[in-house]
Amino acid sequence: MSVQTTDVLVIGSGFGGSIPAYYLAAGGARVTVLERGPRLAAEDFTHSMRLGTYNRIVDVIQGDGISVVAGNCVGGGSVVYFAASLRAPTFAFERHGSLGRRIWPAALTRSGLDPWYDRVEEALPVTRADWPDVSYAGGVLAAACHRAGHTCNPVPLAVDTARCTNCNWMLSGCRFDAKRSMLLNYLPGAEAHGAVVRPLHEVQVIAPSLESGYRYAVGYTVLDPTDYTCTAEVGVIHARIVVLAAGAVGSPVILQRSAALLGGVPAAVGRYFSGNGDRVSVADVDEDKARTLLGLSRPDGTAYQGLPIGRPITAATYDYLDPAAPEFSRFALQQIYFPPLTNLLAQVASAPGWFGVAKRAMRSRWRSWLTLLAMVEDDNEGSFGLPPLTGGFTRVAPGLGEGGMSFRPTARTRGAWSTADSALRSIMEKDGLARVRPWSEDVAATVTAHPLGSVRIGDDPATSALTDTHELRGHPGIFVTDGSAVPASLTVNPSLTIAALAERAVPAITSRAREGGISLVGGAPLPRA
Repeated sequence: MSVQTTDVLVIGSGFGGSIPAYYLAAGGARVTVLERGPRLAAEDFTHSMRLGTYNRIVDVIQGDGISVVAGNCVGGGSVVYFAASLRAPTFAFERHGSLGRRIWPAALTRSGLDPWYDRVEEALPVTRADWPDVSYAGGVLAAACHRAGHTCNPVPLAVDTARCTNCNWMLSGCRFDAKRSMLLNYLPGAEAHGAVVRPLHEVQVIAPSLESGYRYAVGYTVLDPTDYTCTAEVGVIHARIVVLAAGAVGSPVILQRSAALLGGVPAAVGRYFSGNGDRVSVADVDEDKARTLLGLSRPDGTAYQGLPIGRPITAATYDYLDPAAPEFSRFALQQIYFPPLTNLLAQVASAPGWFGVAKRAMRSRWRSWLTLLAMVEDDNEGSFGLPPLTGGFTRVAPGLGEGGMSFRPTARTRGAWSTADSALRSIMEKDGLARVRPWSEDVAATVTAHPLGSVRIGDDPATSALTDTHELRGHPGIFVTDGSAVPASLTVNPSLTIAALAERAVPAITSRAREGGISLVGGAPLPRA
């Protein structure tokens, strides 16, 4: 068994892990990053849905009532996300949910987070997209919104539009280094300052360290690169500081498994899980009406038939994000493209059924679909059961796992989805332009790529596992900086907020590291690609 030491151990290499890794390494700390997935460069990413390609870096984790699409590689979710980079609206930070009081810590507001948003937008950087950057699908949503009396806007993206080829394979990583993932900024910046990134290292437990001068001992297994269910090696790393950023499905499981060794963890660990209110629908667009009602046509003469062409996310309407509206009635509607991998999870709620001639006919028109995502205010009603013996979930096949999370939508969440469904129909079904079919949570479960809240920050120890500085209550030196720390759904894509919160957490991590005897200098510049 391998035994090593480090100053700072970072578990996970997505937004939540790469950002602290960079600043701590730049400050002079010995930093080790453990990532359970493989490391791939741009030339390794494949534009293929064949087994052995996408499922090397993407996991679909099925729970009870919810399925999560997650990244599994160095760079984490930043490698497989669709790069939509939006600041959460001010009201999202003032939510009460079912608690009857403010969920977010009093010390954290939208205006207070803005400087950290600024830093992330500059470091990635985020591109302010314009209409020439919008896909055919985004154009259909924009035209339909305009005709129904609503606004629609291009979505800001962490994409170099000059390098982007509009291949629409963003779920499989970017072969052209156009998508600004952690592979292009914070991670190489951390490595330039001496950080060591170890792929295929899956953390199992965190325990107190018996090594003099070290606070925690972290046990891990090294996975076989050809079969993630096989263990090639086991080891322990002793660290003064642990930054846990294994994702909203992984981080609570590691803490639950470690509870007995750590002398207990906060009761809120593994509770208040959210899918960011994600609600996916398919609008089956009538091509003739796309031409006559919307006045659309492509250069080849067809009206639309452009679902797979362009980037996955390019346009959205924010008309329903009214801060004066009641909670659970506010949401964003966004054009989105899901490849066949995630379409397999979908079962539309209305006829035709999944099998049969009518459904086959509908799927034959797939190029005329418009896939839409509503992000509503959900009720944080998800929770995690007993953790598996190893890993964050039970792997049943390459790219497919069974997780311990359950999600039973409350009446408030269902009402929020229903409100979004009605709004979407009023736009897309006007004068028969399209027929909208929401994916059914009763059959396929809620599907989300935005899991949040399972180890959340807050002021109340009874309902939050972390302090407002992201430190695990009762365990100095353990910080959680991934999506699990975000305390409530945001009504927009959460990646930029996760990154901004990770930036904001760095001063507290640095302060605790200095208390632990790590000599650090401050003032590291933003990483540059």
